[in-house]
Amino acid sequence: MATAAARPPVAPAAGSESLPAAPGLAINGGTPVSRTPVPFMQTALAQADIDAAVAVLKSGMLRAWKKCEELEARMAPLSGARHAMTCANGTCALQLAYEPLFERGDDVLVPAWTYIATVSMVVARGGNPVFVDALPDTMQIDMADAARKITARTRAIAATHLYGCPVDIDAVQALAARHGLRVIYDAAQAHLATYRGKGIGAFGDAVTYSFYATKNLATGEGGMITCNDDALARQIKLLRSHGETDKYLHEQVGYNYRMNDITGAIGCSRLDRLEAETKKRRDAAARYDAIVSAIPGLIAPKTTPGAVSAYHLYIARIDPSRFLCTRDQFCDALRAEGVPTAVHYPRPLTRQPAFSAFVKDGGASCPVSEKLCHQVFALPMHHGLTDEHFATVEAALRKVADAYRA
Repeated sequence: MATAAARPPVAPAAGSESLPAAPGLAINGGTPVSRTPVPFMQTALAQADIDAAVAVLKSGMLRAWKKCEELEARMAPLSGARHAMTCANGTCALQLAYEPLFERGDDVLVPAWTYIATVSMVVARGGNPVFVDALPDTMQIDMADAARKITARTRAIAATHLYGCPVDIDAVQALAARHGLRVIYDAAQAHLATYRGKGIGAFGDAVTYSFYATKNLATGEGGMITCNDDALARQIKLLRSHGETDKYLHEQVGYNYRMNDITGAIGCSRLDRLEAETKKRRDAAARYDAIVSAIPGLIAPKTTPGAVSAYHLYIARIDPSRFLCTRDQFCDALRAEGVPTAVHYPRPLTRQPAFSAFVKDGGASCPVSEKLCHQVFALPMHHGLTDEHFATVEAALRKVADAYRA
């Protein structure tokens, strides 16, 4: 599940002429809080990562081999899973997980509020996505709404651990158990997240991960599937590599979705730092919680009870009734003060043209998702944030909020 980069400069939003004059804001010619923008993300490779990649290049063995195997062997226990299978990217991971777990024509419960890949691969498999709304506080899939949308054709649930925060896994598993449903968790953003003290790979039929360049564990491209069933693991491995059981012997039709060892080497190197960097993200989120919660009209994200987020993203929300500006105008003003933001996501999947054939009500059955797309904004989140960065973010949030408060 890829994520967008910081928002680029945009033209003033419609209706901006009605905004308060606010001459002190940098967007209106005032002095910015910081002339040096806070880095939105930190994606640079360390020298150890470069050395690891160069070692593979020098070896001449570039295909999936020892480094991919090492990454699998290390990630499985860290995620709480028995098996881990690397693959080309997070979207391939979803396809490899979906294909053995439901059939063409099956209904699959999916989040309306997530990145497109979670659902597009359901459609690519031939499944029918049934969109489920989000919870207003955690922004995770609403399992009460999911229960209302189950029919005799429902065969699976695809739930995203959105922004790095696990969903209510107890509720997902309970609903699946009652109705005999398969469960696939999209954990593209949730490396090392936990639920009730366990790694999220301990739950569901399969869990998928992305190693895209902006992810907590980033290799540029790459993905992984974890599971706890031997037969399913074997099937995924066959699908990943042309159904091959021996050289030029193919038990079934499959794909070429293998990772390569250069990518695997970068992943192994970065994995050495992942636990420490995840702790820094959690510490940063705690600081943001205190800052955001103290500013009237801004809402800090809530975590699912029992879950510990990996904080791939820190998603705050604006209460539109408390300000004389839109979310986009608020973010434009923040950027001028030196704080870049991003919007994940600018529309729910029920309003993506690619899924129009599966949405009969224009998204009316997912009202929370319809509201979230006008409220959410991501603040800079990475393991390299400093005291100065937090001071800049806090000052900018307060300055813009005070200027635009209703």
